[in-house]
Amino acid sequence: MRPVVAGVDFGTLSVRVTLFSVQGGALGHASAEYPLHRRRDDPDFATQSHDDQMIALGAAFQKALGNSGVSGGDVAALAIDTTGSSVVMLGDKLAPLDDYYLWCDHRAKSEAQEITTRAHEEGLEAIGWCGGVYSHEWGFAKVLHWLRHNPGKRDRFVTALEHCDMVAATLTGVTDPAAVKRSVCAMGHKWMWNPRWDGLPPQDFLSRVDPLLDNIRAKIGGSFCTSDRIAGKLVPQWAERLGLKAGVPIPVGAFDAHWDALGAGCKVGDVVNVVGTSTCIIATARDVGLIPGLCGIVPGSVDPHLMGIEAGLSATGDIFDAIAKRANTRIADLSRGLESYRPGQTGLLRLTWDNGDRTVLVRPDLGGITLGWNLLHTAQDELFAAIEGTAFHTRLILERMAEGGVPIERIINGGGIPQHNPVLNQVYANVLGKPVLVPDGVPTGFGAGIFASMAAGIHADVASAQAVMCLPFKIFAPDPAARTVYEPLYAIFRSLYRGFGGVEPMTHLATVLPELRRLAQQKGANS
Repeated sequence: MRPVVAGVDFGTLSVRVTLFSVQGGALGHASAEYPLHRRRDDPDFATQSHDDQMIALGAAFQKALGNSGVSGGDVAALAIDTTGSSVVMLGDKLAPLDDYYLWCDHRAKSEAQEITTRAHEEGLEAIGWCGGVYSHEWGFAKVLHWLRHNPGKRDRFVTALEHCDMVAATLTGVTDPAAVKRSVCAMGHKWMWNPRWDGLPPQDFLSRVDPLLDNIRAKIGGSFCTSDRIAGKLVPQWAERLGLKAGVPIPVGAFDAHWDALGAGCKVGDVVNVVGTSTCIIATARDVGLIPGLCGIVPGSVDPHLMGIEAGLSATGDIFDAIAKRANTRIADLSRGLESYRPGQTGLLRLTWDNGDRTVLVRPDLGGITLGWNLLHTAQDELFAAIEGTAFHTRLILERMAEGGVPIERIINGGGIPQHNPVLNQVYANVLGKPVLVPDGVPTGFGAGIFASMAAGIHADVASAQAVMCLPFKIFAPDPAARTVYEPLYAIFRSLYRGFGGVEPMTHLATVLPELRRLAQQKGANS
């Protein structure tokens, strides 16, 4: 039998295991859910249990093996990607002291602002390389928030790990923080790690943010590695629970969007929009400098031998789902008929800040805005306007990346939503003015499969694995007639984005609503 490897993808609500014949594509997959803990009285709260996730991993592996007919003894390696920054605080022997602060947990707003302010006051180089603003979604802010709100557990705090590193440590039996191999992807994009300044920010800077962070640099220890390195080998206890043989290699993990981009075929010159509950925009380059407003520029974070560039939208699919829930319907039902909409026909313009702005303003305090309502508008109209709004925001980000020297020759829509939403793909092509390529099949887990194949010694590098493992593309070409509507509509969006975002004074507001009505009446091609 040809060699088999496993790609594991931990999402916000479930884990998916995909088994690959590394010369012949996916053999089968399965998923298992775990609960997301929210609080009605605190919309910023979002946590998950490590134990719940690991139970789900075992169930998903057993189902994937059963569905595919693959013997667990034939699996030569497995690789893990996760959401991020999803952080767990740990005590002795890497035992969790609490649930994960999930990526969408936004409680650490004030802590992030304090880190940002102090970094600019002291001229910390690292703040420029993460876009000029340290986010409430990221590691140090979450650790500080936890330390401030859990005084009874502080003396038991040993370290904190990103989700991808915690799962790898668990499966390989690592219990000593000094023996952990930490993901360069996670630490570079969310913890200000970079070899330019000897890794993490200086301890004296962190202590001046808050003395509770004294000695934190030593506690966030271990090795910092790209994903072509091995984190360890599967221990017998977990081999039995997963249905695999002990001793198979597990490479250093990474974030789901970064590996999804590689699984979608990302090379230098490509930008991949990983569109799911939120959107991560991923690119690689041989060399690139500072780009204000981007979430991170980190060597080796996507492809181990290239610079990794990350940006994104704080909510995409979450916005679509919220619109459907407010209308007391399902997103699938609300989406029926969207293919008949013309560009701009609703007369609505949507700034998609419902969960704040990740890029380029990096402001959690912004909210969604919909302009142009009348008495006849429907939830479906708002959904179409939200798709247009996410496309406009994506274009604004890509323009910032191009200004910063990131090569953009192809645009790939990856993630879960583009597989099931041709309307979104066509709108994106029309707004961006370039063909949008979409993998012809579900690419989730393919990036993990690529790194598993490298860990097993089957492929030497990312490019050679992509050549045989990645899916072909469906192509959505821009429509010239649609462009005649979207160009002026995008100009309005960009002006309002900068105005409401506090970048420049609000001007010509009196012309916005009449112009939206005029564009709604202008004939263009169907999207």
